Amino acid sequence: MVQHDKADHGAPVAASAEAPMAQGDASTAQDTARSAGRGGLAVAAAKLYFIMVGLVQQIALKAVLGLQGYGDLSTVLSAASVTYNPITSTSIQGVSRAVAASAEAERPESLRRTLVIHIGLAAVSAAGFFVLAKPVGAWMGAPHVVPALQILSAILLLYGIYTPLVGALNGTRRFLWQAGLDATAATLRTFGLIGGAWWFARTAADELGGVEGASVGFVGGAIAVVVFALVLVGTGKSGPGGIRTGAHIAYIAPLLGGQILLNLLFQADALLLRRFASDAAVAAGMSAEAAGDLVGAYRAAQLFCFLPYQLLLAVTFILFPMLATAHRDGDTRAVADYTRAGMRLAVLLAGMMVSVTSGIPSELIALVFGADAAALGGGPMQLLSLGLGAFALFGIFTSVLNSLKHESASLVVTLAAFILVVALCFLRARTAGYGTDVLWKTAQATTIGLVLATIAAGWLVKRHAGALMPMSTALRVAAATALAITLGRFLPDGGKLMTILHAGLIVAAYAAVLLISRELNRNDLAHLKAIVTRKKP
Repeated sequence: MVQHDKADHGAPVAASAEAPMAQGDASTAQDTARSAGRGGLAVAAAKLYFIMVGLVQQIALKAVLGLQGYGDLSTVLSAASVTYNPITSTSIQGVSRAVAASAEAERPESLRRTLVIHIGLAAVSAAGFFVLAKPVGAWMGAPHVVPALQILSAILLLYGIYTPLVGALNGTRRFLWQAGLDATAATLRTFGLIGGAWWFARTAADELGGVEGASVGFVGGAIAVVVFALVLVGTGKSGPGGIRTGAHIAYIAPLLGGQILLNLLFQADALLLRRFASDAAVAAGMSAEAAGDLVGAYRAAQLFCFLPYQLLLAVTFILFPMLATAHRDGDTRAVADYTRAGMRLAVLLAGMMVSVTSGIPSELIALVFGADAAALGGGPMQLLSLGLGAFALFGIFTSVLNSLKHESASLVVTLAAFILVVALCFLRARTAGYGTDVLWKTAQATTIGLVLATIAAGWLVKRHAGALMPMSTALRVAAATALAITLGRFLPDGGKLMTILHAGLIVAAYAAVLLISRELNRNDLAHLKAIVTRKKP
């Protein structure tokens, strides 16, 4: 599964969870949680913008590069993101925590000290990625993407400068600035990728093409956003105050390990697909580069299948700080209530989105990527959307475990998910034939692995939080999703306008079942309003 290429500038969790508060002051705790929730809404708005810009980006890149080139670029970004996404998440969370936990006068010193640490980490990672690009490309059966991989090694260094500055904004609760910077970064990255791909595809020498041009454009956009962030945040100042170097390294080391594992899980099926599709192409008497068409179609399907995970990040923005506050105060009832309410909202949203993506997969792909991608990716997307819908809930479960200080349990279940997906992909897809066969079997393996891992993660949440979600909610959502998907299967093809109308019809059918079963009610709006208006629901 491929996560959208991103610098996830995250939720305001570290600041809110670490901020000092008077013992037993329930009113202050509630205000902190609601403040974090409103900050989360601001970052969530930026995330929605990021998703929309990302959609435009993917459509344009496929149009400029063609399906095979789009698949090649997807492979490059997947491999690179295994390294730069962990740097992003670790830097934001680590620096946010360090700045939030420091006295206000010492925050500039904490920023300078942690910035130096993270730049050093990024520089080593960038050098290692550059050196390993050639063997990695060869292992994937795609040696022709090695130049683009080497170009993207610069992203690791640039993000090592940029993301700690985002963490400083998060740690000082400047969430609107953080959200604005996130939106700016998404915009610059999009223009860079598309502009570079278009320019190089038409003007570059034979040894360089659109994929390399997109990589160059990505780097150019990153340089620009680094400059903006430095002007906005600064680099702090040297001094003896603030967090100690050893303490910060001790905190970020397990965090980095967990993020690397999580991103390996994100990219496992896509990278294995590239290898298996290349082998299948060669076995069928074609060039290994023909695998790009299959990878591009799978990527197109993933773009829609991954929407539940992307959008449900907004739930963690609100849920995490509330859980962290309640857990710190020893309020087990509040922990259970927040978990139950958060998971109910997550399941409702995930069911709605999966109903559409699994109900009319070919139509959705054709709507934005064309008939060539739809012909290959539409069938596997029916199943893959279910697996990535489960993975969206998996992300919420691990967020709950982390907020309750059960990071080891979160790490173990993530490792289990990674092992399951990799093992099942090898068992199902390694010997598959070229074409939809390898796509179907990769989707099957990924879905089975993620569903099993999500069940395990849910059990851990139930054990540690004392609640999960009402069983009635799970049954009603499952019934509504099944009926809505079935409706989608029977809707006739009718072009782009009808695809949009069909999506709306599926959502309406899903909502109708929930309304008739009385799963949806006025309390849902009241809880959201309570966060926005600072009033109790």
